[in-house]
Amino acid sequence: MKKRVTGLGGVFFKSHDPEAIKKWYQKHLDIQSGEHGALFHWRYSEDPEKEGATAWSPFPEDTDYYNPSKKDFMFNYRVENLVELLEVLQDEGVEVVGEIEEYSYGKFGWIMDPDGNKVELWEPMDQNTL
Repeated sequence: MKKRVTGLGGVFFKSHDPEAIKKWYQKHLDIQSGEHGALFHWRYSEDPEKEGATAWSPFPEDTDYYNPSKKDFMFNYRVENLVELLEVLQDEGVEVVGEIEEYSYGKFGWIMDPDGNKVELWEPMDQNTL
């Protein structure tokens, strides 16, 4: 099997006022956000022609996107082969949550860690165009 996790795909957290918190981070830390938060663009050290991005996004407090986790945050990890990794993790006894979802920018799957954190796994579709 290829590498399991290749990097951090994003950090997501709950906020009682996502728009206000985005403005605060813009004013004080110069994080420029759009509707869904911010993207930090970078290049692969082993192949500088390839681009990647790490997302930063506040969610409303009442979001159910993190369910079944009751935590106020969720990490997203970049992976090379989501389907294969989820099969291996399930064989290892890791709880897989929901079904794989596929979008133009990648495939997503979810697992639960032993502390009750929902972890999002993301296989980017085209790592050169993020």
